[in-house]
Amino acid sequence: MTTEEKIFEAAFKVFQNKGFMGARMQEIADEAGINKAMLHYFFRSKEKLFEAVFMKAFGKLAPQINEIFNSDDDLFEKIRKFTASYITFVIEYPFLPQFIIQEMNNNPDFVEKFLKEEQRPNPIKLVKQIERAIELGEIMPLSPKQLLLDIFSMTVFPFAAQTLVKGIIAISDDEFIALMEARKVHISTQIINAIQKG
Repeated sequence: MTTEEKIFEAAFKVFQNKGFMGARMQEIADEAGINKAMLHYFFRSKEKLFEAVFMKAFGKLAPQINEIFNSDDDLFEKIRKFTASYITFVIEYPFLPQFIIQEMNNNPDFVEKFLKEEQRPNPIKLVKQIERAIELGEIMPLSPKQLLLDIFSMTVFPFAAQTLVKGIIAISDDEFIALMEARKVHISTQIINAIQKG
């Protein structure tokens, strides 16, 4: 394993356990088995390391999402697969949604760079599929963009506001994960029931 690979592995572990704010570069260096100077040689700051970790993790999610968006599956199956894939991913990388929100507020340049990535999820085919399903009378007339926003927000919000959610409904970390696992089916079922005809 190269030094850079060790750093990524260590950073994933520390960020996952401590989040971005709680993580320390010294802790990441210790976990990687290198000194702090070596860590700074590869990544000048915690922010730069986290951005690299984010893009590496997102590189695993984006192809899965695009495969779902561009597949020949019917619309309802795509909704089921998207919610399941996204929630599975964020359970594995729970620090990412909060980081995105933080960066949107503090580092718009990174967000702009992220949105220009060729591998970012592209829902164009899915939007056309929604429009076609409306034309055929398979689903209720609605805005495809509103539908996408509903799906994204229902899957993303509990993770982005995880501390708040746990506190308000008084659940432990393990109960939160169990609840999120159940949402894979809950969200898709709720959305499909709301938009389908008959």
